[in-house]
Formats: sequence, structure tokens, C-alpha cells
Amino acid sequence: MRADTADGGGVPGLAAVGLVSRRGTAALVALGVCAWSAFAALTLIVVSRHGAPLPPDRALLAWSLGHRSPVAVAAARGLTGTGTGAVPYALVIAAGLIAGRTSRQRYTAVLLGLLCLALGQAVRYGVMGLVGRVRPPYGGWEVLASGWSYPSGHTTTSALTAGLLITALWLRAPRGRGALMFLAACWGAGVGLTRIFLGVHWCTDVLGGWLFAAGWLAAALTAAARWLPVDLGTDTEDAKATL
Repeated sequence: MRADTADGGGVPGLAAVGLVSRRGTAALVALGVCAWSAFAALTLIVVSRHGAPLPPDRALLAWSLGHRSPVAVAAARGLTGTGTGAVPYALVIAAGLIAGRTSRQRYTAVLLGLLCLALGQAVRYGVMGLVGRVRPPYGGWEVLASGWSYPSGHTTTSALTAGLLITALWLRAPRGRGALMFLAACWGAGVGLTRIFLGVHWCTDVLGGWLFAAGWLAAALTAAARWLPVDLGTDTEDAKATL
């Protein structure tokens, strides 16, 4: 696809790599609308019940309590620890380095990725405070946790990070990207599932985190496609070839 170069000296964007054809933009908008609608509906259910667990919440917590071997708990603790702190930010930096071709493009992609993750975490934290849902009973915890329960912070952070990684791989890794994208998706999903298994979140907290992350990522990518100049996918030689 030929990229417009009217603003070739601007901040790198996403349109030149084919992510934001009209059909692609429509798909992003549809994903965002569906994710935000589902998140809003789930949040209303949680609020209307004053944070009380739903039947699936109780069922999955009971299942996890009955299936905790020492090895499984240790593995879950190790995986859940990667869903917060420095690891997600390091992975987002890696995603930015993958997404760009030139040094300037990589630098901009890293900054945009970090901004997406940081703002997403801040908004999620605000929602958590507004909803004020209490976590599952402390006696079932296998790791320490703090703050309110909905939506799950580890889940939201890891899902956003996985989404940015998958986007970068889809743009820049044509060979073997399927396996890497699958691994990123499994990591993001796995972190969320450990929060249920370790007893520190209800399953609807995790579902809310996934829906929030999907809606936030779709909104971020749509905004990038709409307002950023279209030269993320073109280095100097590519730009010359399109003139």
C-alpha cells in the first residue's frame, strides 16, 4: 500500500503499515465499542450488587481452593509477578523497538507505548476506586494484594502489554510472528488467570480487566491511526520510493 508522505517529517504513525485501512479502522472501532459496552455492562452489574460476588466468582474461587498443589501455586506466583512492576514496561519498550525501523521511529514508538500503558493504568486505578469492590476472603490468598478488586490491575496491565507486543509483532515480524504472538497472548491471559487461582480476585475482576484493556488498546490504536502522520512504516528509502 502506498503511503502518503505529505507530512513525512512528522511523528511516526501507523497508517503506512496497513494497520489503518478503512476496513482496519472500522474493525478497531468495532472492537472498542464492543469491549467498552461489555465493560460498562459488567461494571453496572458489579456496582448494582454492591461488589458481591456472582455465582461464577464463587464457583471458580472454590475450584481454585481445591486444586492448589505446591508446584501449581509456586508457578502461579512466578507468573503473576510478571504482571506488574518493571516487567510490563520492559516488554512495552521491546515492543516499541520492534515496531520502528529507524532510531527515530523506535524512540517514538517506545514513548507512545509507555504512554498508552501508563495512562491505561491510571484510568483503571480511578475506576477501581470508584467501584470500590472488596477482594475475596483473605483466608484464601496465596499472595499479598492491596487496594480494591475491580478491575484487576495485574490483568489489565498484562493484557495491555500483550496487546502492544502483538501489535508490534504483527507489524514488523512477518516470519514466525504467529508463535510469538501466541506466546504473548498466553502470557497476558495467564497472568489474569493466576489472580483467580491465587485467590486475590474474583473472576469478574479479571474479565473486567481484559475488557478494559481491549477497549483502551482499541481506542489508542484508533487515535494513532486517525491523528498521527503516516510514516511509521516508511524509512527514508521507502519514502523516496513513494514520491
